[in-house]
Amino acid sequence: MEYTYDIAMFKETFETEFTWLNGFMRNVNRFSDNIALVEPLLDQNWTYSELNTECNRLANAILSSGAKKSDVVFYQLYNSPHFVFCHIAAQKAGCISNPANFNLSPGETAEIINHNKPKVYVYDSSIVKTAVKALEMSEHKPDVVIMVDLFGNNDNIPQGHISYEDFVKGASEDNPKLSFKPHIYDEVLRLQTSGTTGTPKGVPLNNINEVLSAHDVLMHFPLSPYDTTMNMTPWFHRGGIHSGGITPTLYAGGKIIIMRDFQPKTCLDYVEKYSITFLIGVPSVLGLLATKQEKQKRDISTLKGIITMGSPLEKQECIRFQNVLTPNIFNGYGTTESFWNTFLRPDDLPEMAGTAGRSCTDDEVRIVKIFEDRKAEPDEVVPNDNVAEGEIIIKSPAKTTYCYINNEKTTKEKFYKGWMYTGDVGTWDEKHFVTVAGRKDDMIISKGENIYPARIEEAINSFDKVKECIVTSVPDKTRGEAIVAYVIPADDSLSVAEVLEFCKNCPNLSKYQVPRYFRLVDDIPRTATGKKQHFKIKAQAKDDLANGLLLRK
Repeated sequence: MEYTYDIAMFKETFETEFTWLNGFMRNVNRFSDNIALVEPLLDQNWTYSELNTECNRLANAILSSGAKKSDVVFYQLYNSPHFVFCHIAAQKAGCISNPANFNLSPGETAEIINHNKPKVYVYDSSIVKTAVKALEMSEHKPDVVIMVDLFGNNDNIPQGHISYEDFVKGASEDNPKLSFKPHIYDEVLRLQTSGTTGTPKGVPLNNINEVLSAHDVLMHFPLSPYDTTMNMTPWFHRGGIHSGGITPTLYAGGKIIIMRDFQPKTCLDYVEKYSITFLIGVPSVLGLLATKQEKQKRDISTLKGIITMGSPLEKQECIRFQNVLTPNIFNGYGTTESFWNTFLRPDDLPEMAGTAGRSCTDDEVRIVKIFEDRKAEPDEVVPNDNVAEGEIIIKSPAKTTYCYINNEKTTKEKFYKGWMYTGDVGTWDEKHFVTVAGRKDDMIISKGENIYPARIEEAINSFDKVKECIVTSVPDKTRGEAIVAYVIPADDSLSVAEVLEFCKNCPNLSKYQVPRYFRLVDDIPRTATGKKQHFKIKAQAKDDLANGLLLRK
């Protein structure tokens, strides 16, 4: 290809230096003494210089363990200083940062370990039983297994594991020296998104994705070095780590307040104490926050905005949040693969509450027709009449790699001609505001977690006193959706209590996948070919809940 100018220096500089880590290091230099991170539970903070030093210790320890370029550092940690250390140190070592849900079952954790084959595994001491069981179940064995205890209580470390403190002891505090140059296409972060069955899908994100995801937040909040953020939900989600989490805040030069576990009173106390400017959380969390603020008011006047995602905002709830918490409410819609892609700004609310907003600055969102036998072409859109339903598709070249790790089949199903086909069904109006109507598949979203019935059904069906089951959901104010299991007994003595106990102890089910409601039935709705009809059982579940026929755990 011919150019009108000499591209050599731009190409070399851009391709090796346009990285999130370089952005962080610029802040280490220019904001060296500014506080970057605060852990209220320890009454401890880290300046940008101190944070860099701690990350260097971990990065050098990782390299000393034998890790090489693009090895995986897998960690299951609560929002904590160590989460930040792992995320940054992995990149400093040239490795891939791979956070995952600390609520996963041992079986799910083992699946991720086998799929991603991490060199290093770091876990929180509170999930030690899960970690030990997962490692027993997994074929791949990480070279190093590190237990983190926030308070340094390392009395009960399993054999063969090492405490974080011992792992980094004596490691160099200098910036690691690498034998290679980073590249903009290097994978630096891998997130997990729920799979319909089997292993959760690994979503790779590169240096460009990280930088431009940060830029997206800086534009939309906007976020600056003078802001203080706190995420009320876990960082291991795309929305957690990217929406006011580590990626944008430390790239902007701002300050992060760590919230390990959400408690509405504690959250409001932190806003007042630390002059927080941006809070991030799902709508159900905002509801709890508003209730607490109504009962006992705090001075939360420093808030510039609260950003929600994961589900639509109801209009009356939106008005309540604007009156009680802050007039500046934002609502984003997106995916693990592509971050947020539509956005509702304060000026859009409360009028457009209930919609998902319209596309973000660098994105394009369309609603295309749904065909039985093929995928719609990107230009086969439905009318902008807010009535015709179609599949929501997203073009987001800045924030996605358009693929999954070692999963060619699903990659081809989800990504086509530069678009991601979300599986969400929706409508749009003449101003391109999108409203999400549901799913093409049967996915349940509960407390921000994507849950597929097939995994839960498979687990329950493995109980010898169960003949078969079907799983669906009902609306729930706190969770968004609550899981319901209809079970056909194989043994007449089977009780709901037994099924619940089995689910609680099943190594392949996480706590958030355990159904909240149960009903024992004689049959379940099927098509003429025997396929389960989830849409029918979903409608029935709503009626059964209203009529008191569902037993609650």
